[in-house]
Amino acid sequence: MKYTTRVKQKRWPRRLTVVLLVTIALIVGATLYARQMYYRNLEPVNNIQTTKLVVVKEGSSLDEIAKQLQDAKLIRSAWAFKLYVSSKQARSNLQAGTYALAPSLSTQEIVIKLTNGNIAVDTVTILPGQRIDQIRAALINDGFSPSDVDAALDPAAYATNPALVDKPEGANLEGYLFPDSFQKTSSTTASSVVERSLAGMQNALTPDLRASFAAQGLSTYQAIILASIVEKEVSKPSDQAQVAQVFLSRLKQDIALGSDVTAFYGSIMAGKEPSVSYDSPYNTRLHKGLPPTPISNVDISALNAVAHPSNTDWLYFVSGDDGTLYFSKTLEEHEALTQQYCHKLCE
Repeated sequence: MKYTTRVKQKRWPRRLTVVLLVTIALIVGATLYARQMYYRNLEPVNNIQTTKLVVVKEGSSLDEIAKQLQDAKLIRSAWAFKLYVSSKQARSNLQAGTYALAPSLSTQEIVIKLTNGNIAVDTVTILPGQRIDQIRAALINDGFSPSDVDAALDPAAYATNPALVDKPEGANLEGYLFPDSFQKTSSTTASSVVERSLAGMQNALTPDLRASFAAQGLSTYQAIILASIVEKEVSKPSDQAQVAQVFLSRLKQDIALGSDVTAFYGSIMAGKEPSVSYDSPYNTRLHKGLPPTPISNVDISALNAVAHPSNTDWLYFVSGDDGTLYFSKTLEEHEALTQQYCHKLCE
């Protein structure tokens, strides 16, 4: 008699099967929900067609642009915007400029404008980090006559303007022209643009901000000077706060700021090529303390950085060739980081 031995097939416990099916259902459901939310967040914020002017600065990252648009309530979601841009491989195609955007535009429509460079034409833009001579040239390029622009930039025309209450007598408007974009019509004058820019500066210089400057041992004018240096050194807000801390620490310890951008300003204002060795009152490599005046205009992030510097104790920083800032506490560490990360920029 032959006996046949059957191998029993192993069966999954029913409980494990149920758990697996439930897990799969949850994953599928979550995926469908995330997909639905993604497409929902690409839709217009509302049906309001009134445009807002948005200035995308040169070198802005995708994260910064997405946050800027979300803060302006022009898109529903920063993460959906970033995902859409990445999915279309359009990250490197986003162009700097001033755009007239409305909440009634979808994310797709906004991305098309940003990648095609569909900038607003009937606008006047004062960019952050511009010297007053650059702003003068930009206003003339916008169609205002040189004589009208020169009259508009005369500080005597704004003697009672509250934004200038801290400006020393005899100083020009360097540092006070707040960056923004303004609608331009046939009746717009250069003076009206300057007045609106000064109003923006006044709005930025809140009592709380002025009090924070004082807490750092700075007058408002000194704070604007330092903010202009921070503005020219770096653009990333988190880096600005650390750079402000470096400069404030050096001021308190009576160490020269050693800022290349101040030296460049002094040489340019003297009609020379940008140089770190040209001896002027603005060369903080050669002279301790702050330069005599701001070296450019400033935006709110630079002002906030000076008012609220990071809680660190760096004394040096260097910008690497990859754009990353490297901070250090000693000169030896700084020189080592410079040698390691800064070749082209530090030639």
